Amino acid sequence: MKLSIVIPTKNEALLLPKLLESIQRQELCDLEVIVADAYSTDQTREIAVSLGARVVDGGLPGPGRNRGAEVATGDVIAFFDADVILPSPRFLADCLAEMDVRSLDLATCRVMPLDSGATDDLLHEVYNLFAIATERVTPHAPGFCIFVRAVVHRAIQGFDERIVFAEDHDYAQRAVKTGAVFGILRGHRVGVSVRRLEKEGRLKLALKYIYGELHMRLKGPFTEGMPFEYEFANYTPSPKEGASEEAQKGEPNETV
Repeated sequence: MKLSIVIPTKNEALLLPKLLESIQRQELCDLEVIVADAYSTDQTREIAVSLGARVVDGGLPGPGRNRGAEVATGDVIAFFDADVILPSPRFLADCLAEMDVRSLDLATCRVMPLDSGATDDLLHEVYNLFAIATERVTPHAPGFCIFVRAVVHRAIQGFDERIVFAEDHDYAQRAVKTGAVFGILRGHRVGVSVRRLEKEGRLKLALKYIYGELHMRLKGPFTEGMPFEYEFANYTPSPKEGASEEAQKGEPNETV
């Protein structure tokens, strides 16, 4: 099998169907979908099964991704969060093709907000510029969109489950240290939710990420004693984030 998609979830009955439906529309058919669920109390598991996914027991995002990857059979593993929408039916095929053309072992995409507004557009574009500027020095691969060759994932023993914040960036940086080639894909952007921004506040969340970045560079990733709370699930999407058609309209026509 070419591709295994792994999605960690907890109480994602509202948004998970949008992601799974966008996967079903993909032109790439040689794939499997694995939902690693952290014991949801809503209909997340039932929805996942009804839309063709395999469900395994998960946990926090890092451990959940590892549990899903343990049963994955694809040559490449794609990690997505439940509040992501794939913006084009060519998204998966084009991302894998670009990885092959550029001989990448690990990759992510530029991002765009699903609920577009001037402030969020600017914040996401600033992140894109930062990620591209640092991709050859300190790779950043947000956990909501990571493509990795299965042999690389296994070689680094997956996500470090001791890390409670920025385990995704640690994952990318450890992979590069073993010789994996990392890159940010240019062919497509991926649509991401702004629900965390709306709940925590733009400025507060930006400061949290800056603090986490400085801590990683100076002291390493957080394994304990994190000065702020990390919440998994318990986010309410904005009304606009439910429509995958709107997300598709927002993507520029870009090619590899």
